[in-house]
Amino acid sequence: MRRAPARASSGNTGTTPARPRTAAKAPAYGRSVLYLGVFFLLFAIPLFAVHFSLLRLPYYWDELGQFIPTALDLLRDGAWVAHSTLPNIHPPGVEAYLVLWYKLFGYSIPITRVAMLALAALGLLILFLLSVELSRNAPGVPSFLPPLLMIASPLFYTQSMMAQLDMPAMVFTLLALLLFLRKRYGYAALACVALVLAKETGAVTPAVFFLVLVWRRQFRRASFFLAAPAVLCAWLLILHHATGYWMGNPGFEHYNVGYSLNPVRIALDAVRRIYYLFFAEFRWIGTLALALTARRLWTYRSNAWLVTGFVFAANLLLVTLFGGAALERYLLPSLPIYYIAVSVALVLLPRWQGIVAGVGLFAGLAASLFWNPPYPFPYENNYAMVDFVRLQQIAASYIEENLPGSTVATAWPYTAALQHPEYGYVTRPMHVIETNDFHASSIRAIAAGRYNVLVEYTRTWAPQTGIVGIGWIRELLARFYDYEPPISEQQCVGLGLTPTVGWQGRGQSIQIFQRIRRPE
Repeated sequence: MRRAPARASSGNTGTTPARPRTAAKAPAYGRSVLYLGVFFLLFAIPLFAVHFSLLRLPYYWDELGQFIPTALDLLRDGAWVAHSTLPNIHPPGVEAYLVLWYKLFGYSIPITRVAMLALAALGLLILFLLSVELSRNAPGVPSFLPPLLMIASPLFYTQSMMAQLDMPAMVFTLLALLLFLRKRYGYAALACVALVLAKETGAVTPAVFFLVLVWRRQFRRASFFLAAPAVLCAWLLILHHATGYWMGNPGFEHYNVGYSLNPVRIALDAVRRIYYLFFAEFRWIGTLALALTARRLWTYRSNAWLVTGFVFAANLLLVTLFGGAALERYLLPSLPIYYIAVSVALVLLPRWQGIVAGVGLFAGLAASLFWNPPYPFPYENNYAMVDFVRLQQIAASYIEENLPGSTVATAWPYTAALQHPEYGYVTRPMHVIETNDFHASSIRAIAAGRYNVLVEYTRTWAPQTGIVGIGWIRELLARFYDYEPPISEQQCVGLGLTPTVGWQGRGQSIQIFQRIRRPE
């Protein structure tokens, strides 16, 4: 009998493990990329569709006051620390992302909107994958619900197209969490580096991962998550070298640390955070579903949910303690995690209850895009942001056409809108005088000879028919949040300013006053 050869020759038809294994992996990898591309389009197409009419919308507030000037400084001068606006602690990651788009396609407002929407669509895809990871044992298909609820959410609707930091911070928080739960620790650490380059408060997420791995005694893997704070420290050194301040300027430091750490403000901000996350915009329906299924949800507890809960709570705690403006957009990294939990709760309810609750929550979120609450809120939380920009566009066009050569006194950031044509409001720069607000004392402080036009607009949603009309609420806002009614028309007339023209829309207004010089 012939003995079989010990080794198969290169021409032998016997098994050669390396090549078939590699060949098998390539199609599988290709299919995975294809599936991800299909799901990305599944989320991107409706997201772009509902924003299509707003792609040319001029910039709003912090976009034109901070982030677009910083991006343009980087684009035009290669400056990583802003010089055309006040620099602050925010890292330049989002601005660098926008500059990449500007280099490829040229600078324009639509390119900015498209760039941010593309990142937001990626965030929806990651949210879907994270939902799959966290709801493996739940009945039905709850993984599709969180992206749908995010698309319907007014806050995500506005932030997904805006050149600001919190939506990108949400995207990289979700990506880092997904990779961590899949035990891809090296890639998760890289996602955390991207996260802290998008926003400094993102450092809380790698801190959670570091502590979890230290608790598990996986010290080498825990060390991966020191990269993110190291990169953030490097940025702070660059910022301090350029400005002399660790946070870029002393005003930013006072407002976002010293001012916000007042115990009363912390308590009020905590109530505001909890209300917004769990009750506002009809989210009380989801919270009720969580309460009704709490016992069954407990059976789904796992290490993955424990880590996710820590990330949720750590982000919530950080933005409650810091950030003078206490804006709801700071909650974006936590909001998708809430929707994942709610989606699991909805499929655990009896079928018709879950369907009614899910449809009610979706419809309530969508309706809240256009409904303004009876209490103060940032316009950027819903479609009021668009109303705000449209009114300012109209006023800017009127001034440019009818009051050329005027010196306009108004409050930041409208001054920047009137000075810079690239922000979408004017075609040529105007002369402006800037004030921080429209308090009567602030307007009186400007010498009358320095300006001949005053533009006053509603900076804060505070209808007198809402809770601001209640005396003790008004006193509370005045004491802890510097609330003061804006200058009245009668007070403007007393300063020699004549009301010229004004516009109103959905509870907001903008009015132009002129200093008419009578012939002597």
